[in-house]
Amino acid sequence: MLLVIFFLSSCKQSLEEEMYSQVTDNHLNTPAGFEDGVRASYVPLRSFYGVEAGFTVTVFGTDTYTMGRDGSYKAFNQYTSQLNPSEVILKNIWRDFYQGINTCNAVISRTESAAVAPEIKKKRLAEVRFLRAHYYFILVQMFGPVHLSLEEVKGVAISAQRTPIGEIYKTIVGDLEQAIIDLPIIPDMYGRVTKPAAEHLLSRVLLTRASSDAAEKDDYTKAAEYAIKVIKNYNFKLLSNFGDVFLPEPGDRNAEIVWAVQYTSNQRANGEGNRGHFFYVMDYRTLSLGVTNSINNGRPWTRFRPTDFTLETLFKDRVNDTRYEKTFQTVYYCNSPRTVTLKNGKQVSLALGDTAIWLPGFNLPDADAFKKNYEVLRPKDYSSQWYPTLTKFLDINLPNLGENRGSRDFLAFRLAETYLIAAEALLLSGKNTEALEYINMIRGRAARQSSDPAVARRYSDAMKIDGKDLTLDFILDERGRELLGEQFRWFDLVRTKKLLERVKLYNRDAATNIKDFHSLRPIPQEQIDRTEGGNDAFPQNTGY
Repeated sequence: MLLVIFFLSSCKQSLEEEMYSQVTDNHLNTPAGFEDGVRASYVPLRSFYGVEAGFTVTVFGTDTYTMGRDGSYKAFNQYTSQLNPSEVILKNIWRDFYQGINTCNAVISRTESAAVAPEIKKKRLAEVRFLRAHYYFILVQMFGPVHLSLEEVKGVAISAQRTPIGEIYKTIVGDLEQAIIDLPIIPDMYGRVTKPAAEHLLSRVLLTRASSDAAEKDDYTKAAEYAIKVIKNYNFKLLSNFGDVFLPEPGDRNAEIVWAVQYTSNQRANGEGNRGHFFYVMDYRTLSLGVTNSINNGRPWTRFRPTDFTLETLFKDRVNDTRYEKTFQTVYYCNSPRTVTLKNGKQVSLALGDTAIWLPGFNLPDADAFKKNYEVLRPKDYSSQWYPTLTKFLDINLPNLGENRGSRDFLAFRLAETYLIAAEALLLSGKNTEALEYINMIRGRAARQSSDPAVARRYSDAMKIDGKDLTLDFILDERGRELLGEQFRWFDLVRTKKLLERVKLYNRDAATNIKDFHSLRPIPQEQIDRTEGGNDAFPQNTGY
């Protein structure tokens, strides 16, 4: 067996990693080798979370984000013919996840023979069952029926078939149910999978299966039950300040995080790193010469631009709801003192720390805007290069401007999403009053605070909704406000069967070309070509 295993050796107390190559087949049967195999099972997470591939397939082509000026893979937003079976991003996700699945299968197959203490075996086996379920869950959402392999592949395999999604979901659910029994509540090392993480994932899986052709009658009920267990049975809590959830390390290890995908400051073992810190950043440099590239502001790759729907509808309430100001950057300060000429022709001298760019979020009258001694970027001025920057992923701990590989963990499961899963599952199982409770908890956390109790109460009351307002569309909007950019949106729209409707309404770059069949991605052509029998044995998804 030839394994290439990448492991963290970070200053953070997380999964310890070393590099191995040309590992003998028997290595997995040793205590050290067994642990290496388990750690290796985590590696493909980094090929999806916090990197361009994962962001592209989940953020582009939705109602909340469209394309900025720069970058590749715009076909995922425009739904053109370039979104096809040869697309490299899809090929890489498919390949990496199946490699991860086979690593999981290898560990599972060696569990009996591995010379490891029984209590360790049980925990590690539960971890890889979770990871296998997680990889299959993403694959089945993206591609529909995929090849289901539950045995270690040791040689060249040329036969494959598209397994019905009902069978795939049963495998996913079975793996997670077993993992929940054997996983610890508190991991022996930060970053390892836990019992509440498995319950969270199972609640998301059941919520998704409930709207699919493989739905079982109690899926919504069980989804709500597992989400509520995570909320009530452990020490997780919603932070009082929404913005604190995304504080940089060590603040990102907080009580709201159910499970995170690990990155590290050791760049020899960081893979691509977490690259979310520049995909959402507008080109502030071309707007004001008083602001040059900086780690604090993020490098402006201008990949993902928020839609008008996001800015004008989802975040319309900026009086009571604080999430707009805690999600987007509204001020840029001068870091390159000089005399600059504003867009209106006015010359001003900017000193270090002066306001250089202000995004008020509304269309300030020209007369008022022109009085300012800095650039005023209003909604009517937004373009493919100038727009509000999402700040959730900015990484102030980058060692220098030339380093792309961020070290921030990717917050894959957080308690706010658990509340939203519970609310959606309860609503769709007819328990509107209970669903309302969980939605209002999320909205209440986002309410503006005040030292005056009466004023604070007005803000809080304004954020509460009643039963007549609670619909699936409202929950989708709430997920947009709370989870913006966090690699959920395309899955959310597909799950709720709102992809076509919302993209046509709110994403003008995608509206013309999107069709019903775009609720699945094309099977990578490489998979079909390498399967004995080709397209007859492994047929392509409709429309591609």
